[in-house]
This record gives sequence, structure tokens and C-alpha cells, in this order.
Amino acid sequence: MPRHLVVGNGKFLVNLDEHAYVRDVYYPYVGQLNHTAGYPSRLGVWVEGQFSWLGDPEWNIRLAYQEDSLVTDVTAEHEGLGIVLHMNDAVHQRDSIYLKRIVISNGNPNPREVRLFFHQDLSINETEVGDTAGYYPDNGTLFHYKKDRYFMFNGCITQHHGEIAGIHQYTTGIKRFHQAEGTWKDAEDGHLMGNPIAQGSVDSTICLRTIVPGSDSRESYYWLSVGNRLDEVKQLDRYVRDSGPAQLIQRVSTYWKRWSNQRQLDFADLEPELIRLFKLSLLIIRTQTDVNGAIIAANDTDIMQFNRDHYSYMWPRDGALVAEAMSAAGYHGMTAPFFRFCADALTAEGYLLHKYNPDGTVGSSWHPYLRDGKSQLPIQEDETGLVLWALWRYYEHHRDIELPQSLYQSLIRKAAKFMIHYRDPELKLPLPSYDLWEERYGIFTFTASAVYSGLVAASNFASLFGDEERADRFRSAAEEIKAAMLAHLWNEEAGCFVRGLYRKEGKWAQDCTPESSILAIYMFGVLPADDVRVLSTVRVLKSKLSIRSQTGGVARYWRDYYFQRSNDPSLAPGNPWIICTLWFAAHDIDTASNLKELQAAHDTLRWVEAHSLASGLLPEQLDPFDGSPLSVAPLTWSHATYIHTVLKYIEKYKQLEAACLS
Repeated sequence: MPRHLVVGNGKFLVNLDEHAYVRDVYYPYVGQLNHTAGYPSRLGVWVEGQFSWLGDPEWNIRLAYQEDSLVTDVTAEHEGLGIVLHMNDAVHQRDSIYLKRIVISNGNPNPREVRLFFHQDLSINETEVGDTAGYYPDNGTLFHYKKDRYFMFNGCITQHHGEIAGIHQYTTGIKRFHQAEGTWKDAEDGHLMGNPIAQGSVDSTICLRTIVPGSDSRESYYWLSVGNRLDEVKQLDRYVRDSGPAQLIQRVSTYWKRWSNQRQLDFADLEPELIRLFKLSLLIIRTQTDVNGAIIAANDTDIMQFNRDHYSYMWPRDGALVAEAMSAAGYHGMTAPFFRFCADALTAEGYLLHKYNPDGTVGSSWHPYLRDGKSQLPIQEDETGLVLWALWRYYEHHRDIELPQSLYQSLIRKAAKFMIHYRDPELKLPLPSYDLWEERYGIFTFTASAVYSGLVAASNFASLFGDEERADRFRSAAEEIKAAMLAHLWNEEAGCFVRGLYRKEGKWAQDCTPESSILAIYMFGVLPADDVRVLSTVRVLKSKLSIRSQTGGVARYWRDYYFQRSNDPSLAPGNPWIICTLWFAAHDIDTASNLKELQAAHDTLRWVEAHSLASGLLPEQLDPFDGSPLSVAPLTWSHATYIHTVLKYIEKYKQLEAACLS
């Protein structure tokens, strides 16, 4: 299920799976539209009459990235064929061009003919209906199109004496219709039929051919250009050929290395592998962030097998937490569009809806407008509050006053006004909405903490802009919420803040289910990390939610059913989640009084790195028994929480080290 490699530039995203097959092609937005529908585009090798797809079990494949770069570093070895492929995948940092380099190494002492077969399985605009695939003789390419979407495929390979040859064979045909499986089956005899055009549910395959000398290697390149017109993709194809694909891949690598190292950090005592994951996390988040501001939760189409929907949406909560981490890391330029996106999405009443498509339209939702016969807002109110919290953090990190000033009336004031009025008149807490996990309806500690932080942020902005009357009003409402939280969300008997409140027989009752998100009471500044009630809450939650199987980590909440792998809550109350485990590490950091006490957080960072995919990507959750990834990967929120925790660790380490030396 997870996507093991991702490459993109903010408007064009390509995902690859564990076989180095292209599985997702998103354009013209990150997360919208997926022109493969998740079907694999295969890569195969023919050597002297023997054929194998990289998905065959005989291949030993190692997946990685080049150091500090969004260029992959993949090795595929087939002992039986005596062939090793060293591959690099990249998306041009500016243009919608996917590039692939394959160095073919011949382990046999004799020269051998090798043919590479590249299969293209597109469902343009996310449907197989009405596609066309054809050979374009003017430039010797193969292209697919439908309406205003064009995809042009090309390649070249080194021949004798250094000359370069283009496509050797090609074919187009019908796929997944009646008995037709697709043109990839035609490749398995090492020869393609050469059918020049097909329409409907179609795919295509191209072949590159060379003779690889004994114990030597040959270089080959494959590329895809995407655009809205035939002339556009022809121009991009010409750009690749004129510039040279090798040079373009090198430029992409150089660009991302400089991008990921633009801020020189002192990483304290963190090991190289933890630093590597930090920089890769920056890069992965960049691939999941659209240039128009949408920060996408995850782009992994396989999740649709479970509910015919996906994670390729912008949740304002996820986006706010990711934006804060990237702002803290020094990448405010890429987060500013997110806040403008949210300002545009804000309703006239001042709240944000459940989730949004990358183009700014409202995403699918399971939150109803009607509940128990009564009208309600279908929202998770924490999403509105956290956007203001993240915007204030953005200002604190960079002192860029122009962005929040431009959003003061359209976003900050409107959202704060809504949060002030959307409260229970007796409790003074936010009115019921859906929780951050989108599963239950009520008044929650996480939501109340987020609303508190949003109103504090609004008050700070009002004071910054000299609007003291509103600043006092926003601050007063925040303090009322804080007092109400301490009165209604604390359980003295349990020594713990509760998940929230729900209606029972016409009265408010506490939901005492142990849940990691209760830590929001300190994460968003309602109480300090060393408050005795926070300390007690952390102890209780850690004892209830820690995974006691070999995998370790922390669950979301007691008896979490999502992708549940264990029926024994005493062993695994839920699957370990990366973000939840890191939340507890962040508290360890905030309460550490010496370097020895900081070691627990260091161990958690090492745990996260150890449970990343081989390529370094972080999933949403893990199997509690074998540690394998569950749900989607990469999850943008997981990478952002790792960045946030590393930055917090570095800052605290320096403080404690200085205290030791003084």
C-alpha cells in the first residue's frame, strides 16, 4: 500500500512503489488529478531471450534517495539475468517533466543484448473512458491525451562508440476490457507489435535496445512531459533532448540539495541518520505542498481500496501543523500560500469546513448538516483555531508583518469572531463539533485547546496592529475557555484531563477514554508542560497507550479500531502512530531539566527513524507486531511532527548544554 518514493515540484507529483513502478501521476495540482488511478506502469528487462518485470520476486531492489535531494537512488539486481540496474528518478524543479536514468550493468563477461520495456498505464482525468494513445512520428515519441491533458513519453540509450539511440519499438492497445490485459503482455516475448494508435481504455509500451559489453554498463534515459496542449508537451520534450536528460537530472539534484540546506543548523548530538531523515522530511513535505497553498495529507491511491476515497485533500488542521513546522524550519516562503488558501476558503460566517480539494473547492465529507433531527455545522472547529495559531507562529518565526496584515480582516478577525460566538452559553466551551480524528461528535480537549490558541493568536495580532479593543475581547474569550476547560475537562479521580464531553440523558458527561490528543492542553499553551495536572495526565496516558509489543510506540487512543491489528488492548490499545509517539517525546523535551533526561526524546527520534520505510518515508501508523507500515505513506503530518520534534530537541539541548557549562 505505501508509496515508497515520491518526486515532485509543487504542481506535478509522481509516486513510485516498492518495485520502482510509477503508481501515481498528479497534475496540475499536487493531489489532483491522478492520471493513473493507482495502476502500475511496469518496467521490464529482456536479456538474450529471457524476460522479467521488476515486480517479479527474483529482483532484489534497494530504495533510497540521493543525499539531501529529491532524486531517487534505486538499485535493482537480478542474479539469474546477471543484470544490475542503477536508477535515478526526478521531477524537474520547475517544469512538468519526469526523468529517469537507468544504468544497465552486465555481470556476464560476454557482451549481451538488453532491452528495457517501459509500460504506460494512464487513466487520464481519473477515468479510462475516452483516452487516446498514439505514436507521434514527428519527434519519435509516444503520447496519450484526452481533452486538455497531454502526456508525451520518450527515451534514449547509449549504443556502440557512444552514439545515442531513441525508441526502438513501441505499441499501443486496449487494457482491462473484455480479455485484453494490456500491452505489457506484448512485451514479454521481447518484441512489440507496433500498433500506432488506440482509443478508449488504452495503454502503451516502448522499448529501448542496446548491446552491453561484458562486465560493463550502458546508460539509458526515459522521460515524460505533461501539459495542456500537444505543442506544450512537444516543447518540453525538445527541452529535455536539447539540454540532455543527464544534465537535467544533475540540475534537479543540485537544486534540491541547496534547497534542503538553505538553513545551516547545528544538530546537537543527533546521529547522521536522524539528520538525514530531518532533511528528507523537509523535501517530502515540499512534494506534498501545492504551489497554490494546499498542503496535502497524503497521496497514496491504494487507500481507496478500503472506502473509495483517499487522503489527497487539504485538511486545515493538518495543513496548519505542517505549516508551523516548516515555518519553524525556515521555509516560510512555501507556507505563506497556505494561509492565503485558508483565507479564501473561510466561509462568510468565519469557519473552515472539513477538508478541501487542492484547487480550493470543498472536499468530500461524512459530517452531516443534520444530527438527531437538529441542524448543525459539519465542522471540526480545531481546524479554524489552528490556522490562526499557525499564522501567529509564522509571524514569531519570521517577523513578516505584511502577510498577517493582509489577512487581518479576511481571516483573523472573521475566524476569531466565529470562535467567540460558537460557544455553549453555560459551559463557555466551544459548541460541539467533530473531533480531530473525524470519528465522534462532542466537546473535546483537543478542540477547546485549539480554539483557545486561535483566540490568543487573534488577540496578539490585534495588539500588533493597534486594535486594542478587539485584542481585549479575543483574549477575554480565550481566558473564559481556559477556565472552563479546567473546570469541566479535568477528572480529579483519574488524575487526568479527559478526552471531552458528550450528552447523556440530557446532561454533559465526561468521556474518559485515554487519548493522546489530550496533550493539546499543553501543546497549544493552555497550561505549561510542567503543570502538575499536565504531568499527571501524561503519566496516565503513557501508561494506558504505550504499545507493549516488540514494535513499541504510542497509540492514538484506547481500543482504536482504524486498521486494528490486535484485540488485546493491554498489549496494543491501538496501532502505534508516528505523530502520537512524537507528541510524548515533545513533552519529554519540554520537561527535561538536564541532558540525561533528554535521552528519552532522543530514543524516540531513533525509534521513528528505525520505523521509516527503507527509502526514509514515514507512514501514518505501524503494525504493532512486525512494525510494517499501515494506512498511507508518506503521511505529511508524520514528517512535519518529526521536524517539529527535532527542532524542539535541538533548542532544548543547546539550553541544557549552556547551563552545564555556566
